[in-house]
Amino acid sequence: MSAVLDAALRPGGLRAVYQPIVHLEDQRVVAHEGLMRHAHGSMTPLQLLDLARVAGRLGELETQAARMLVRSFDFERGGRLLVNLSAHAILQDAFRPQQIIEGLQSAGRDLSRFVIEITERDIVEDVGRLADALGYLRAAGIRIALDDFGNGHSNFELWHELGPEYVKIDRYLIHEIAESPGRLSIVRALVQVAESLGTDLIAEGVERMQDLAIIQDLGIRYAQGYLLGRPSERATDAVPDDLRLASREKLPVWPRSGRRSAFPKVTAAHLLIEAPSITDDASNFDAEQLFRQHPDLQALPVVDGSGHPLGLINRRVFNERMAVPFARELLGRKPCIKLMHASPIMADVAQSIDAMSEILLGEDQRYLSDGFIITRDGRYAGVGTGEALVRRVTELRIEAARYANPLTLLPGNIPIAEHIARLIDAHQPFTAAYCDLNHFKPYNDQYGYFRGDRMIRLVASTLLRHAEPQWDFVGHVGGDDFVVLFQSDDWERRCREMVGEFNAACRALFDDDDLARGVLEGEDRAGRYTTFPLTTLTIGATQVTPHRFCTAEEVASQAAAAKRLAKRLSVGLHVLDAAEATTG
Repeated sequence: MSAVLDAALRPGGLRAVYQPIVHLEDQRVVAHEGLMRHAHGSMTPLQLLDLARVAGRLGELETQAARMLVRSFDFERGGRLLVNLSAHAILQDAFRPQQIIEGLQSAGRDLSRFVIEITERDIVEDVGRLADALGYLRAAGIRIALDDFGNGHSNFELWHELGPEYVKIDRYLIHEIAESPGRLSIVRALVQVAESLGTDLIAEGVERMQDLAIIQDLGIRYAQGYLLGRPSERATDAVPDDLRLASREKLPVWPRSGRRSAFPKVTAAHLLIEAPSITDDASNFDAEQLFRQHPDLQALPVVDGSGHPLGLINRRVFNERMAVPFARELLGRKPCIKLMHASPIMADVAQSIDAMSEILLGEDQRYLSDGFIITRDGRYAGVGTGEALVRRVTELRIEAARYANPLTLLPGNIPIAEHIARLIDAHQPFTAAYCDLNHFKPYNDQYGYFRGDRMIRLVASTLLRHAEPQWDFVGHVGGDDFVVLFQSDDWERRCREMVGEFNAACRALFDDDDLARGVLEGEDRAGRYTTFPLTTLTIGATQVTPHRFCTAEEVASQAAAAKRLAKRLSVGLHVLDAAEATTG
């Protein structure tokens, strides 16, 4: 290993590659990160750095790499150069600030053309000392960047105390951000922190157009990744052609997590109560003794010889059976399985609370009195109480309902208003479509809420099927009211297809007699017998141009007016024109 390190430190032992960093607003290459590679072996840069660290030569290796990167870089084409230095080497006095300055000056360039990326794979215990060392570099005109934020040991203390000009958001947070509500929430928060601290963000690991669209929408100014350019031996001033063609004509729809956002990591294991069990060959007297020893135990799990659950003995039912005259004499010595409930409600420790909510919807309500068994690899692990499950699921649904409709899981009023505001602030043209069912109340009154819910879910699935998920936002206001915010150019065709498909599919939700008559029979609001047409879908749409509206409320009001006019005209789709909007 020592020989490998010696070879890497000799002239020509390292080679340089450079990866472009793009300014997203004008799609221009403004900088490159300089990266070292082992010139004569297969050892990765991280392996080489670890080897140098163990040998106490990390500062020597990083200084050699910095000089090599500076000598090979084309400053005329490449913009600024970002050079990696580890906080560990700086704090271990492996090199002095003046050494760094002299190494960078060897390129004969103004030091403002350089950015030092502080990398750290260990916790920095003396942040103040690191900030003092970097102060010498800053005084010479060198800028500072904090690398890999969101992974490793880069943290808010380093950010706050070092005051870097740039913070690079780690690939972990950027890759697939277009499908991850969690990553999106974290990066949104980092954007706010950066704005308050006056820091520019650089998104690392950008490999997909949909992720790039989200990053641009968040206002992150710089990006780096394979989509924008791979590491190369030569600096470049060009971005890929397909990236230049992809202009910001539309605003991406942010990913939504629905009801799972409240407790994404809460599982049955978090409800587990360690409780005794009893084997299937034990007697009722043995069960009685365990109930006496554990007065808070509501149900006693019964397991076989391998620990697999067989059933639950409910405390109340057991005591009532044993209290019957002569029951102790007749049942006491018999196997406890005679008084157990077979087929207990069970959940694996890894099962999420969201998935367990299905227990509350089932016909078997024994969980309220018996609780349920929690298993690990199919064997008994503990019990959970119905009270704890109901409480956690209720909290989840209350929290989620603020942002998503609990029936369809589509975004609710708050996200709808937020997305309209984003479109208005970005001066983005779009079409607001208000979708509503005709004669849904008579249907709900006649068939009941269960089939009514099926029809509501049919509306949701139909709208989603015909919307472009990356650009068209589908929200559920409540009841049978939905909103679609279109950026698709062919929004009118999509609306007509939504109406046509729903009106055909919903016929399967009516009884044959009603379909044959073509009407529903019932009472109107005054209590008089009357007939109602079969339920259909109506969409009212209004086109929103830049600067036409100032608030989400104004847009919602116009879309609702378009919907009312569509229902009055008894048409599937009506687009509110300027004259109607004025008179309305």
